[in-house]
Amino acid sequence: MSSPMQRQMEEELARLHKTMDRLADASASLESATEEVVAKNRLVGAKVDATGELVELKFHTQAYRDMAPTELAAAITEVVNKARSQMAERVSEAYGPFLPEVAGAEEVMNGDLDPLKLLDRLGIPSENPRQ
Repeated sequence: MSSPMQRQMEEELARLHKTMDRLADASASLESATEEVVAKNRLVGAKVDATGELVELKFHTQAYRDMAPTELAAAITEVVNKARSQMAERVSEAYGPFLPEVAGAEEVMNGDLDPLKLLDRLGIPSENPRQ
């Protein structure tokens, strides 16, 4: 016969394993994921991977040859940034269920999560060494 505490621990362990399996599935689905954006004028397309790294840049027309360098740079920057933004959203959706409710996925993805503020939101007092 198992004690109520032992049963509860087994249930929590099973829940942890299920969560870890779901997290592994989310990671696996993003491992080979890419996001591609093509400019409205079809001039240029950019593809990024799940880390936001540029993996492909394509020019769909020869029109770039007649563009001013700053105009071409702006077109490239726009599609790369849009592709990164869309991928960040996909990653955020994939990992969002695994984050504490007090931490937003976008905050984590953008690198804006302050660990000390997170502890405060969780109600865990912390000594702030920066003060």
